[in-house]
Amino acid sequence: MAKTITKLTGFPEWLPEERMVELELLKQMSAIFELYGFTSIETRAVEPLDRLLQKGESDKEMYLLRRLQAEDEASDSKLGLHFDLTVPFARYVLEHKDKLQFPFKRYQIQKVWRGERPQDGRFREFYQADIDVIGEGELPLFFDAEMPRILYQVLSKLPIPAITLHINNRKIMEGYYRGLGIENPLEVFRLVDKLDKIGEAKVQKLLQEALSMNETTAKKCLDLGRIRTSDLSFVDQVKMLGVKNEILSQGLEDLASVMNDLKDLPKGSIVADLHIARGLDYYTGTVYEGMMKGFENLGAVCSGGRYDNLASEDEKNKLPGVGVSIGLSRILSKLFASNYFEVSRRSPTCVLVALPAVEQLSEAIQLAETLRSRGIAAEVFPEALKYGKQIRYAEKKGIPFVWFLEKNPQGLQAVKDIRSGTQVDADLSKWVPPTEDLKPQIKIKK
Repeated sequence: MAKTITKLTGFPEWLPEERMVELELLKQMSAIFELYGFTSIETRAVEPLDRLLQKGESDKEMYLLRRLQAEDEASDSKLGLHFDLTVPFARYVLEHKDKLQFPFKRYQIQKVWRGERPQDGRFREFYQADIDVIGEGELPLFFDAEMPRILYQVLSKLPIPAITLHINNRKIMEGYYRGLGIENPLEVFRLVDKLDKIGEAKVQKLLQEALSMNETTAKKCLDLGRIRTSDLSFVDQVKMLGVKNEILSQGLEDLASVMNDLKDLPKGSIVADLHIARGLDYYTGTVYEGMMKGFENLGAVCSGGRYDNLASEDEKNKLPGVGVSIGLSRILSKLFASNYFEVSRRSPTCVLVALPAVEQLSEAIQLAETLRSRGIAAEVFPEALKYGKQIRYAEKKGIPFVWFLEKNPQGLQAVKDIRSGTQVDADLSKWVPPTEDLKPQIKIKK
C-alpha cells in the first residue's frame, strides 16, 4: 500500500503553467533591474546567528541549521537560514568591499525562509527579488528616490494589478514622537505601523495600555499617522500639528525631496504615508511599502528602506544603503488562487514529432534537433503508437503542432495544427510557427 503524502503548509509548489508565469516575471524583473545598472549576485543560504539577529524582531522567525547527529556545541548550531536578502547582502559587501566599486548596485533573486505561521500570502519558504545600493561613507538621497522609481517601472510592466507605493521617512516619526516627549520612539513605531491592520481605536488602546501613554499623547501620535498625500502638502499638514524637533524637520525635508523627484510618475501611484514604519530596527530614514490594487487585504507586497548602519563596520567606515524587496511568491499566490492568469499551454514544446515506426526513431530525433537549432522547442513521441494516441498526447500538453515524417513526392513533410485540424506541407529548413505559438503566452483573464 502506498504511503499517504503529508502536505507541508507554507512551502508553495507551483504547477507547470504557474511556474511558467513565475519564470517569465523573474525574467522581466531582471531585465529592468539591469537597465538601471544593477548587477546580479547570489549569497549563501546561511548566516551566523549573531548577524541575523541584527535585524530586530526576528528571533521567532528564524530557522536554525543543525546536523541530526551534531553535538550541542557544534559550530553549525550557530547558523541560521536567511529570512531576507538584505542582511546577507550587507555581510557580502563587508566581506568583499575591497573588490567592489561604490556605490555598489546589485539585484538578488533567491528563496528565503521564515518560521512564521503560514496563512494567506505568508509562507515559510518563498522568493524575494531585491535591489540595493550601498555607498562608501555617504549615499546621496538621489537613490532613495530611484528605488520607488524602479519599483514603479518594474511593477507597472508586469502582468499584475497596479501597485500603489507608500513612502515615509522614519526621521519624521522619530522626531515627532520625541517632540511629544516620548523617549523610546521604536515602541511607538511598531504599534502605529499596525494602523491598516487593526484600526485607530485598537492602536490608541495599545499605546495607552502597553506604553502607559496618556490619551492626549496617544491621539497626537494618531494625528501624524493619518496624513497621506500624493503631493508635498504633507509638509504643511505636519507643521500644523505644532510639534517641533530637529530630527522631524530633517525627515520632512528628505521626504519632500524624494516625493519631488517622483512627481513625473502618474498621480496616485506614489503616496506619502506617515504611518509607514516597517518593523525592522535597522531602517534609519526613507521606508517603502507597496499595496496591490484589489488585494489590499494582502498587505505589503513590496517594501524596503534606507539603512545607514547595517553594513557599517564602525563610525569611521560607514557603508550606508537603501533597497527594496518584491515578494514575488506573495503576489503570485494570491493571483493564482483567483485564476488571474491564462497560459496558452502547459509545456514549452511547440512541435511534437510523431513516430510512425521504431526504425525511424533516429530520423525523428534528427528532425527535432533541426527544429531546436532554429529556436523551435520540439520533442519526439517515444513510442510508435497510432497517430491518434500521439495527437491526444499533444492535445493534453497543449502542444500546438504535430510533425509527420512521411514525405510527399516533392520531398515535403506534413505539419498539423491540432487545434484547427489544418494540415500543410512543410520544408524543414524554412517552416516557422506563428509568433504567438513559438512560446507559451501568458495573458490576464478578462
